Amino acid sequence: MKKRKKLLYFAKITHSAPFWGHGGFFVILCMPKNERVAVFIDGSNLYHKLKELRIPNTINFSYAGLCKKLARGREIISCRYYVGAIRAKNNDQKGQNLRANQLRLFNNLTVQGFTIKKGNFLFNGGGYHEKGVDVKLAVDLLVGAYDNIWDTAIIISSDSDLNPAIKKVKHLNKNVEYIGFSHNPCYSLQKVSSLSRLLIKEDLEEFIATKLPL
Repeated sequence: MKKRKKLLYFAKITHSAPFWGHGGFFVILCMPKNERVAVFIDGSNLYHKLKELRIPNTINFSYAGLCKKLARGREIISCRYYVGAIRAKNNDQKGQNLRANQLRLFNNLTVQGFTIKKGNFLFNGGGYHEKGVDVKLAVDLLVGAYDNIWDTAIIISSDSDLNPAIKKVKHLNKNVEYIGFSHNPCYSLQKVSSLSRLLIKEDLEEFIATKLPL
């Protein structure tokens, strides 16, 4: 298999949180335009980060637009969204409302070309908790690397449980780009990834939907 030539360039940090080990500069691996990119989104994590930044109307947010921006002109071969599927009893009005909103989100993601990978939402201790989502994401990372489906994985998550999978993927000569948020980064994911980028609210405003959810 023909190796892709890697180029290096330096870019000055414009975000408030520091990048690791370059004193005001970080190194970006600049790959040819035919580099294959797969995007993996931890849905619950992204939802809460958008809410913390007061991003409105997350149901109709342009997730595909964000992926395109993060790919920086490279070929996107898949976009995957991982989230616990909400189930609710007929007499659980709050649960039914949450489920209805999630189904609207799923419809928007499907229209934008996403593959939705569902875990479980379990009710425990007075609240809902996801189960199995991080495992599905880690497995897909490893399978994609072993099967040579992509060259670079772009991960939007703050789950440090992904660290072992990321280390293994890098051992297979694949790149992993961690996308976090400057107001609350995951330093362990920054440390193990090939490249980290921290977003601020201004990076996301162009993807905010102008229409209200139905």
